[in-house]
Amino acid sequence: MTADKSSNEVTDLSKASACGNTAAQEKLLALVYDELRALARSYLRHESPSNSLDPTGLVHEAYMKLVDHDRISWQGKSHFFAIGAQAMRRILIDHARGRQRAKRGGGMHRLSFSEDLGIAAASVQDYSLLSETLERLQARDPRQAEIVELRFLGGMKIDEIAEHLGVSKRTVEADWTMAKAWLRRELTEEQA
Repeated sequence: MTADKSSNEVTDLSKASACGNTAAQEKLLALVYDELRALARSYLRHESPSNSLDPTGLVHEAYMKLVDHDRISWQGKSHFFAIGAQAMRRILIDHARGRQRAKRGGGMHRLSFSEDLGIAAASVQDYSLLSETLERLQARDPRQAEIVELRFLGGMKIDEIAEHLGVSKRTVEADWTMAKAWLRRELTEEQA
């Protein structure tokens, strides 16, 4: 299946699923399951062993949120996965906050940015801090915040992000560089 056909099929199935078409929901899940599961595994690598979610559970929770979104105007496969990445991040934040409340802040692990993102020196205590930092970036520069989410949390490549946002690859690269520098500074100050 070509990338364009796959993207169009995900778009069409997403729209039908949001309207309650269960056959479309089942077909969509079969089409995107492996990629969503890989994304979930990458998220959960940074989670505490005490986390009650496994990749399958995270995929299913996120998927249910995705097919319930009748307000989203689906724009293709990359858009579907970008929204899926955001849903998974929110689910993990909610779970982390629940654990934090239950333990009164104890037992939180450190989440380190990976070396390939150029911010290995910075780390955050939990997804809540990452979320707060991204919210500050969102207020400062919404496109940079979206690029960080799509790249770091969604695992999208620069050219996929450029296509999704409707901007040039060079624009995404420049915003990505600026956002990384800003995040590094913000997270380093948080740790000090």
